[in-house]
Amino acid sequence: MIKLLIVDDEQIEREGLHAILRKGYPELAIEQAKNGKIAVQMAGTFMPDIILMDIKMPGMNGIEAVEHISAEHPGIKFVMVTAYDTFEYARKAIKLGVKDYLLKPSKASEIIATVGKVIRLVEEERLLQETSLHQQQALRKALPLVETDIVTQLLFDHVHEVHLDELVGMMDSRSASEKFVMLVSLPSGAEHLYSAVKEKVRQSAAVWVGALYGRQLPIIVFRDPDRSFRTQAVSLAREILFVAKTDAGAGWFVGIGNVCESLEQIRQSYQESLIASMDTSLPAKYRFYSDVPVTGTARDGHLSKQREKQFFDRIRLGEWDQVRADVMDAIGQHEREGVELLHIQQRVLELLWIASRVLGELGVESDTPLFSYQAQDCRQLRAETGLLLDRMRQAYEEHNSRLEPDLMHQIKQYIEQHSHEDISLDVIGKKAGLSPFYISKMFKEQLGVNYIDFLTECRIEKAKKLMGDPEKSLKEITFEVGYHDPNYFSKVFKKMCDVSPTEYRRTLLGRKT
Repeated sequence: MIKLLIVDDEQIEREGLHAILRKGYPELAIEQAKNGKIAVQMAGTFMPDIILMDIKMPGMNGIEAVEHISAEHPGIKFVMVTAYDTFEYARKAIKLGVKDYLLKPSKASEIIATVGKVIRLVEEERLLQETSLHQQQALRKALPLVETDIVTQLLFDHVHEVHLDELVGMMDSRSASEKFVMLVSLPSGAEHLYSAVKEKVRQSAAVWVGALYGRQLPIIVFRDPDRSFRTQAVSLAREILFVAKTDAGAGWFVGIGNVCESLEQIRQSYQESLIASMDTSLPAKYRFYSDVPVTGTARDGHLSKQREKQFFDRIRLGEWDQVRADVMDAIGQHEREGVELLHIQQRVLELLWIASRVLGELGVESDTPLFSYQAQDCRQLRAETGLLLDRMRQAYEEHNSRLEPDLMHQIKQYIEQHSHEDISLDVIGKKAGLSPFYISKMFKEQLGVNYIDFLTECRIEKAKKLMGDPEKSLKEITFEVGYHDPNYFSKVFKKMCDVSPTEYRRTLLGRKT
């Protein structure tokens, strides 16, 4: 219901306007005020949407009353009613944002038409506010999915630049802060505590929490400028391990990567957190990457970090011959450098533990790799390492063989049917019973396209079909196909189709006529 307040010091004028508006708009809630001072009071109690304000009144005149009311209630719309058609009054009224004016005396039709325009303005604003509220509510519901999708894309290297920018923009400005990754390793059977850990870290720090991959939970932590990095990380690790006490604490571990300045570098911090968590038998149950003992010069420098990245990627892509070659090359390099055999075996075990944890990301269950004895020489170490790699490869291939042949077809259908929703790799992974990274990998291998590119294609194709309906606005189409921002939709559409949505629609509707 729209509320209207009539303000005039002459009762006959008030009653006349009331009668005309009651007849023209019977649904209006109408009240009256006999002077500016009372109008100011009623603005706070009656809360009108529209005020018909007489200018010339004793005491507080109409212009003064509008100034007072606008300061407290800027959303109220004013129509000035006056017998004085002067430039000075008009100038002041325009400055105060008055929507229209009526000259005394006015015809009933003029009053109805003038008030009608303002009523429509109020209704349009209400509709926009309601739409905005629905969008904000939908966004709040989607943010947890957005958060896990951002973490998945950042850490597991299947990033689509435009899509990631859109997702980060839906979060907040914390992405400009320094950040680091903590990797929480949960024991088998403790997956039900995922929500408790998630809630605990959110209470303790500014974080983006990823999805649970296998039994590993990656968390991007934003630096607290008021505390040192180590103090913040240790405090958060202890908060996480406090949750673990409800599960007896056995098997829990937190690996902590180094601080980085940008999101582009965050994957390095994640890899460091993996290395830091390779030995979960440590009594502290958390470890910093910087505290991991260096077992050879190959660990230092840019080249080593590049090789670590390649090693991660080859495991994920199932390039097992190359994985074996990398590990054997590492043994040979350490042997040539004269590194002690015990240290070589420790370094190889570290690589195998990394491989095991990366398999866990893919949903592959494999035994923790351990050497059954202390090798007597590098030949024996190579043989034992080869057997452990063979077991990992077998677990990887058995996992793949259990997948339904038509699974990718089912995933494609699901995305096509739900592309207008805020679906993410995490959601699809839960539907399919696979890790988000593995689904991304399947898309690239079997379809030759990234998951997000396929989702974008689905949305754009739906948009093209909807554009054939001239009754639908581009803004409506934007929301119907799954985007939250019409400007962003236009950018994506132009990138995909080489023309703007407006140009495409003009051509499309032109062909139909």
